[in-house]
This record gives sequence, structure tokens and C-alpha cells, in this order.
Amino acid sequence: MYGTRIELAKKYNYLDEKFQTAYEFLSRKDLDQLEIGTIPLCEGVYAMVQEYHSVPAHTARFETHDDHFDVQYVLSGQEYFGLARREGLVSDGEKDQENDVVFYKEPTISGGVVLLPGDFIVVAPEDAHKPRCSVGDGCVVRKIVVKIKL
Repeated sequence: MYGTRIELAKKYNYLDEKFQTAYEFLSRKDLDQLEIGTIPLCEGVYAMVQEYHSVPAHTARFETHDDHFDVQYVLSGQEYFGLARREGLVSDGEKDQENDVVFYKEPTISGGVVLLPGDFIVVAPEDAHKPRCSVGDGCVVRKIVVKIKL
């Protein structure tokens, strides 16, 4: 699965060396053995191994990143991953400069996809996303988020 708008497909090279580094890392057979935390992969690319309990979508917020792509890969569990265009969203506070994140009020129009084990999604800076949302009653999700600096 890969989805974006044509202008973003022309703007970014989703197969350049940094993305290939991310895809290679996510192909490792020992991902489920990695400890929670951050793993540097190369200049401008690092992976964050996370584990959390998914939450009801109405309690989560949309977010964007100015300086990074996210490649979000589900190892175990499942989650609903909200998606919206960043353009026109209303900020829900100040940008967290240290973590390169801006949160938003719930948009009028949004969609999403259910991510199952082995699924990943690539999110560009122009894409707002709402991760960690539960499907049904929710569950423990183990995920790797690879951050790729622009």
C-alpha cells in the first residue's frame, strides 16, 4: 500500500537512499526482538521502537512534522491510522520544536486505514496523521516509526 497526491509523488523521491535504508531496516527478521527505544540507522534516519495500548480515535489528535517523513510499521497488534491533508487544518497549540510536531483540532474531512502486522505507511510533511487509534476495544500495539529527515 502506498498512497499520496501526484504533486507529492513528483516532489519527493520515495525510493532515494534514505528511504531504502528504512525499508531495509524494516525487512530485518529480528524486529520483534528489538528493545523499546531509538536506533540510529544513518545520517538523517533513525528508528523508534514503540509499544503502547491503542486509544479511541476521539481521544487522539492529528499531527504533522515539518522536518521529517514518518514510515510507520506495525509489528504486532492493529491500529486505525487517521489521515488528512495538512492544508487548512487549525493548530491545537504551539509547535513542539524539539520533537518536530504540531497537533491539530479535528478536521472536517479525514479518512484513514487499518494497519495490521507487517503493514507500513509513509507520511510526508504535507500529510496530517492520527496514529495509535484503536480498532474495536483496542489492543497493545508494537510499532517501529522510522524518521527520515528532509
